[in-house]
Amino acid sequence: MKNKILITIVSILTLIILGSCTGGSEIEKTVIKVSGSNSVESLSKAFSEAFSKNASDIRVEVQGGGSGAAIKNVESGIADAGNLSRPLSDDEKTKGLVETIIAIDGISLIVHKDNGVSDITTDNLIKVFNGEIKNWKEIGGDDQEIVVIGREAGSGTRDGFESTLNIKEKTKYTIELNETGQIKTQVGNTKGAIGYISTGYVDSTVKGLKVDGVEANTETINKKEYKIQRPFIVVTKKDASEKVKSFINFIISTEGQKIVSTKGFIPVN
Repeated sequence: MKNKILITIVSILTLIILGSCTGGSEIEKTVIKVSGSNSVESLSKAFSEAFSKNASDIRVEVQGGGSGAAIKNVESGIADAGNLSRPLSDDEKTKGLVETIIAIDGISLIVHKDNGVSDITTDNLIKVFNGEIKNWKEIGGDDQEIVVIGREAGSGTRDGFESTLNIKEKTKYTIELNETGQIKTQVGNTKGAIGYISTGYVDSTVKGLKVDGVEANTETINKKEYKIQRPFIVVTKKDASEKVKSFINFIISTEGQKIVSTKGFIPVN
């Protein structure tokens, strides 16, 4: 009887010790916090999952929030790294941040899949987004009012799109939304809609437009034939820890850049 009690006590103590060791191991993990562009978020999460398989002592947590938040969060220490879907501004370059280009992305123009227009000139595209062209019949489509959908102010995708076409502060949106998924859903459900999203997120729920006869795809973006494109960037502080640097190095490694290709974006190396 005494032996049975002793065995039970030893078993309980063993479980407690093992549990404590497991918990301690989890607590000791270094957490790298990444936030910023919603367009880069899914790609960043894929990096995180692959990196964690080889770095058992590090956990990478990825959140969205927009490109504007990326800079603020890194500066304030809320995040260790920030994702941007646009180049750094001249002012941001003076803040002492280190930028790493991790991928190249096209910005695709999308419409409802039943829209009769398949190609649009750059000139007409500008006129649609600044309000000069208001009906699809003006550019070869049905007699349907154009619903112009774009991202919110501060979005990297919006900045990249408007900067490429030189229409900053000239656009007239019917609807402004905060996320890529929202844009895609709204355009997919609205017959007269036109919007823009990262090329890597275009699917069968919407129709991608050619611009000046050029389709947005990996080949045309890589050759710079499709002109509406921008870099995906990660920023960190100059004094970032070695573990944060190891995560960035993984992203631009051969393995990391294979993930870029898998996700439908253009590798930088």
